[in-house]
Amino acid sequence: MSTMARIALLSLAALLGACSSHAPRSPQVVTPRAVAPQAVYSPAADDVLIQAIGLVGTPYRWGGNTPDSGFDCSGLIGYVYRDSAGIALPRTTREMIVMRAPDIGRDALQSGDLVFFATNGGGQVSHAGIYVGEGRFVHAPSSGGTVRLDYLSNSYWQKAYLNAKRVLQPGQAAHLARNP
Repeated sequence: MSTMARIALLSLAALLGACSSHAPRSPQVVTPRAVAPQAVYSPAADDVLIQAIGLVGTPYRWGGNTPDSGFDCSGLIGYVYRDSAGIALPRTTREMIVMRAPDIGRDALQSGDLVFFATNGGGQVSHAGIYVGEGRFVHAPSSGGTVRLDYLSNSYWQKAYLNAKRVLQPGQAAHLARNP
């Protein structure tokens, strides 16, 4: 990715960060750390990131899976992966959490990873989003709402967090690069 494209991506993320639905409750200190051996860049992650952030503000609709009709959480994920990376994912969060993809620890999350939550209490998955970096994820949270960015550090999401999966594998090319 070119330097100008990275600067544009970071500028977009910073701008959209100001639109967050919740500010962090306490200041977060970011300390540099070594990159884990499994942290290998996937070019398709940039496309997923840009597409997901670009859909912030799209209305929620149960069963929705397009920008025109609105999205529920799994419809948003399916649309982003299909459109930006050419990957067909299962339709429901219950199917996504059991799909054959590596489970990822919370401390190893990378842009494009799927994050899963039990929002109905207990341990059964009922919600999912796309991790975009900096402790944030994009999701379609509920009726009457819109697609938005939230912090994993928010106490609600911390309590509901179940698991994460890595759909994009290292070196995977972007959909548009494969199909010019």
